[in-house]
Amino acid sequence: MSFFENTRKPVGLSGKIMVAMMNLGHSPVARWGLRFLELTPDAKVLDCGCGGGANIKRLLKKCPEGIVKGIDYSPVSVEKSKKVNEAAIAEGRCTVLQGSVADMIFAGNWFDAVTAFETVYFWPDLPQCFREVYRVLKPGGTLLICNESNGDTDKDKRWTEIIGGMTIYKDAELKTYLEQAGFHDMQIHKKKSWLCITARK
Repeated sequence: MSFFENTRKPVGLSGKIMVAMMNLGHSPVARWGLRFLELTPDAKVLDCGCGGGANIKRLLKKCPEGIVKGIDYSPVSVEKSKKVNEAAIAEGRCTVLQGSVADMIFAGNWFDAVTAFETVYFWPDLPQCFREVYRVLKPGGTLLICNESNGDTDKDKRWTEIIGGMTIYKDAELKTYLEQAGFHDMQIHKKKSWLCITARK
């Protein structure tokens, strides 16, 4: 397995290196994307494909009286996320679980917001995953998708050749899948090759 395969599902030592790199490398796009997410101080948020946990930490700051949960199917990512957010976990404000976005254990209509940073590329059954996200969101809740690649450049194709199981979606494709899952009121933001979409339940 090549080192870059660890972007999809980090494993072993190289996976640990990758999640640490992702926490740093994805910071600019994550900070940009978070500007489009409005949260109340006591919001309940789920970060899907939480990677190294840096965005859980940012979300906890955005809702200082709220709860942030994370889910990732990589044990390496879950371990790193727990370490990065151990203080919030000890306070009972954060939980990180291993699992798939396609079949989550969370109750329906519970979260005010769900975030997905640099992760929908790897979701195996995107329509099913979006239906699951829709299920766990409260009515009126928001899904935020934030990608560093928007499918508009040749560079994107190169990444999909290097990383097995990676699909880079254009905004129109994501919009169609989201509408099929029941989402509405979509806002699309672009900057350079970056793409951010918010959608409401």
